[in-house]
Amino acid sequence: MLLAADVGNTNVVFALFEGREIKARWRIATEARRTGDEYAVWLLQLLQLEGFKREDIDQIIIGSVVPRSIHNLTVLARKYFDVEPMIAGAGNTDWGIAIDVDEPRSLGADRALDAIAAHAKYEGDLIVIDFGTATTIDAIDFNGAYKGGIIAPGINLSLDALVGNTAKLPRIAIEKPDSDSVIGRNTEDQMLIGVFWGYVSLIEGLVARMKKEIGRPAKVVATGGLALLFDEITDLFDEVDSDLTLLGLAILAERASS
Repeated sequence: MLLAADVGNTNVVFALFEGREIKARWRIATEARRTGDEYAVWLLQLLQLEGFKREDIDQIIIGSVVPRSIHNLTVLARKYFDVEPMIAGAGNTDWGIAIDVDEPRSLGADRALDAIAAHAKYEGDLIVIDFGTATTIDAIDFNGAYKGGIIAPGINLSLDALVGNTAKLPRIAIEKPDSDSVIGRNTEDQMLIGVFWGYVSLIEGLVARMKKEIGRPAKVVATGGLALLFDEITDLFDEVDSDLTLLGLAILAERASS
């Protein structure tokens, strides 16, 4: 079985694959200094709780936007699973897609993996929106080439900046406002309207501009933790695929072993 580790700026998601099917998944806060031993204490217990053994894992692949984390995850793979891990985007797990931008090496692993998985699952031109620590909106053409995109602050980053740089504004939860009104009657409602509906307008406006620039019909695929929340209030998304990045890791590992 394949153990895939998707390392984001906020969380590390581990997923256990049989082929392209996820059998189990676990999430832990990203901490670049967390050692391989610390990962092992946590992960081996979770494997056991799900009915798996460490011997079940014969492949490990790591995709990371936090370079410092790769060493410790490599130690985890070698020491506790006796497996030499694959690093997404390196060696025989090169992206394998055209990256048609000015600086191809600067493309984040998550965005490349999203592009690989989206092209494998969906036909035609694609726009992939990934709601992570940052929100990225990427264009993938009908041949699977990555054509470029947009990076915007994630909604939680926006809220953190608002609360952290003002003296009196309270911390609020990100959720759909109770009303569709954009005229708030108290401070908390006004903040939620600004952050939530402002973010919806940001996404809808940028995707509309991107579609116009592409000039051909493009399917919009949303992924990331908040995709389902925004799917409730906009008809912007053609597909919501929460496992897109993990699937990209499984596809890369599949190619490397074939």
